[in-house]
Amino acid sequence: MLPESRTSTLEAMNLPAPAYDDLSPDLALSAIGEAFGIEPDGSFFAYPSYANRVYGLKVDVGIEYVAKFYRPRRWKAEAILEEHAFVAQLAAAEIPVVAPLPDLEGNTLPELAVEGDGRETVFPFALFPKRGGRLFDAEREEDWLRLGALAGRIHAVGSAGPFRTRVRVEPGLAGSYADEILAGGAVHPDAEPRLRPLLERACALVDEALVRAGAAPIRLHGDFHRGNVLDRVDAGLLAIDFDDAATGPAVQDLWLLLPGPASECRRELALIVEGYEAFMPFDRSSLSLVEPLRLLRMIHFVSWQARQRSDRGFMARFEGWGSKDFWMREAIDLADQIERIEEHLT
Repeated sequence: MLPESRTSTLEAMNLPAPAYDDLSPDLALSAIGEAFGIEPDGSFFAYPSYANRVYGLKVDVGIEYVAKFYRPRRWKAEAILEEHAFVAQLAAAEIPVVAPLPDLEGNTLPELAVEGDGRETVFPFALFPKRGGRLFDAEREEDWLRLGALAGRIHAVGSAGPFRTRVRVEPGLAGSYADEILAGGAVHPDAEPRLRPLLERACALVDEALVRAGAAPIRLHGDFHRGNVLDRVDAGLLAIDFDDAATGPAVQDLWLLLPGPASECRRELALIVEGYEAFMPFDRSSLSLVEPLRLLRMIHFVSWQARQRSDRGFMARFEGWGSKDFWMREAIDLADQIERIEEHLT
């Protein structure tokens, strides 16, 4: 538990309190066993995840599971349950995903409440059957077609109904992330005069592109990069980690599959779209959103880091994060991406 004096120091520095200091492996195992009526054999593996805490475990009969403890206060319970319901719909349609398991009461999102130092932290969590596989390294034309086909199958279900509480990729979203960065006390004061106008221009470009494209919003995976696609021998591709499921234009789930900027990946993008259109119509005019959506992701990633910068181990993974040099490099990256987009507008 974070000492009270350290809590006060973090508040004075406008730093977020660490999210997982109160969650021990013993507490996690005990909560899982009680909620789902299983007896873990004591083996416990922590996956390298910073957004959530993700653990592998086994029971005595050899069955393996993956447990996800969601970051407190990141999502409302209703939003997580919408994610679970979407994945269940995909599974029912025989699309290769891993749906969360119901607990003893039929719920997919039990909670663990941990008290200490006069405060209570609630950890929503879920349990999934473990599915093996290796990361999918797309190289052949057939590989890109398969990736597009998997996205198309997901979107065919995603287009059949709305999310009500998930993030919407729409005008204003980039601005909300930029406001969080600038107001959160994370930006070095010497870098802010350079960073602020770049963020303002970036947000304007993203908003203008979304309005101009006018692409119909559907339910998305939201983070559909190749790291979230597993290849299983004799069983095909498997889409995992719907934690960032969102509402937005379909192209959001396509451009993340690319190995580089759209201008350098025309062949791969054409193949992805071809595979996609075997299952779902695609508005090719929305391809104009690829680089603006990349800019949005850049802003979102920095805001995501800022929320977690007080977590144990964060600075070891993101060495130098928050320094003047870090923010000046971010400014250079933003300026380069803005220039790339503006070149296509002239």
